[in-house]
Amino acid sequence: MTRATSEPAAAEQELRSVDEQLALVLQAAVRPRPVRVAISEAQGLLCAEEVVAERALPGFDQAAVDGYAVRSVDLRPAGDEPVQLPVVGEIPAGSRQPRRLQPGQAVRVATGAPLPTLADAVVPTAFTDGHPANVVVRQSVPSAAYVRRTGEDVQVGDIAVRHGDTIGAAQVGLLAAVGRSKVLVYPRPRVSIISVGDELVDIDRVPSTGQVYDVNSYALAAAARDAGAEVSRVGIVPGEPKRLREVVEGRLLMSEVVVVAGGAGGTAGEEVRTALSELGQLDITRVAMHPGSAQGFGRLGPDLVPTFLIPGNPMSALVAFEVLIRPLIRAARGSRNPYRRMVSARLLSPITSVQGRKGFLRGQLLRDEGNGEYLVQPLGTSGSHLLASLAEANCLVNVDEDSTEVPAGEMVRVTFLAQRV
Repeated sequence: MTRATSEPAAAEQELRSVDEQLALVLQAAVRPRPVRVAISEAQGLLCAEEVVAERALPGFDQAAVDGYAVRSVDLRPAGDEPVQLPVVGEIPAGSRQPRRLQPGQAVRVATGAPLPTLADAVVPTAFTDGHPANVVVRQSVPSAAYVRRTGEDVQVGDIAVRHGDTIGAAQVGLLAAVGRSKVLVYPRPRVSIISVGDELVDIDRVPSTGQVYDVNSYALAAAARDAGAEVSRVGIVPGEPKRLREVVEGRLLMSEVVVVAGGAGGTAGEEVRTALSELGQLDITRVAMHPGSAQGFGRLGPDLVPTFLIPGNPMSALVAFEVLIRPLIRAARGSRNPYRRMVSARLLSPITSVQGRKGFLRGQLLRDEGNGEYLVQPLGTSGSHLLASLAEANCLVNVDEDSTEVPAGEMVRVTFLAQRV
């Protein structure tokens, strides 16, 4: 197809590929400085130190079951007859009274109780008649049976939690088990979300003619939290240059990422770019993607904070966030793989895309119960204004720049979005 004028062709040549823009963005990822927090506050964060155990786990030989502490050699008389042993005491869990076991004796023990000296095994109660004074052992056990040995889990000097590990419930438990009340972690990157537009009103007001609700600050704040950020939803900021510059300048001092929605295109976008240019270098470009092509990116302020200008259209803003800003947040958190999971799926309906731009189209991912194959149903059209269809989507269909039509039955790559519950 020939073009009517050379101007569109020139504009297309100025497009930057998604991969090029993403590489530029990820170079700016800066991990927040580590902080020491209580282990109860560390869940979900990345460990910023090698936690070396200063004590063994378990710290002493202890019973793994309720039963009788014995010397295993006393359970092996000639033949396979039951053995009767006198019970010379009882040790509950938490006991700090040392005991010594003599040959041919047994001591009743609870799970977690320290073993008496010379005992090398525990006979479970189920293997005995349970007598409190003279226990009959019907089944012998080998040495070390039903015993948690000192240092069996963690020994002194072992690394309990490694640098870069995500601290989950098990890691919190292990930190507690080795006696750590605090741990050095990488905090969640702080992200500030700003909406710009004279037509915007907050959701607690009734919009007048020509006004619309501020969707972006709420939707993008939710997306940033989902990515693992600590979010400040600044809300609506007037487009007046001085006021906007003051707000952004303040947020740069308390953020690792700043996102300005509504400052990427048109006359309003030019005013935003002019206002922020005093704070640092902004790279204004069009990215070869749809929706969300018009964008700006730079590192502003004395700390060179990554700052994004993205479209005011909520659908375009969310897709731009998903493709470019979410990976930056994940990288700043220290994620080894900042990208969403991708799979191949068979297209159930045909789709169209824009020539020369990588498409990120809404879809619903399904699974064929018969053969396990992934299937994807496109939702709506490629229109950038259809926010409702994104709410129904659980994936984005990726369409190459050189594809304008993809028929039903073709295999396509899709990106998982957050799972719906």
